[in-house]
Amino acid sequence: MLELLDFLKENILFINLLIMTIYLGFEIISKVPAVLHTPLMSGSNAISGIVIIGAILLVRQAETTDYLTIILGVIGIILGTINVVGGHAVTNRMLEMFKKK
Repeated sequence: MLELLDFLKENILFINLLIMTIYLGFEIISKVPAVLHTPLMSGSNAISGIVIIGAILLVRQAETTDYLTIILGVIGIILGTINVVGGHAVTNRMLEMFKKK
């Protein structure tokens, strides 16, 4: 328990930054019109690809006993992959709508 409190004290700036970016991202995305949602999702695939690369580097550089870093890295890889695959599927579906039958 003491280790968790030390971690929170050391990383309070990053935790606040994470909370603010989550809130800001939610506010921005919720105000996007439906017409622009698919192009925005395609753009977020590039960002998710960068997240996946960063998470892989994080896991590779983590100590074998640093379970928090490894778990957060694996969660980042999983969520980034889900976003990339989902965005790819939505983009392909959108492009199918424009093909002539």
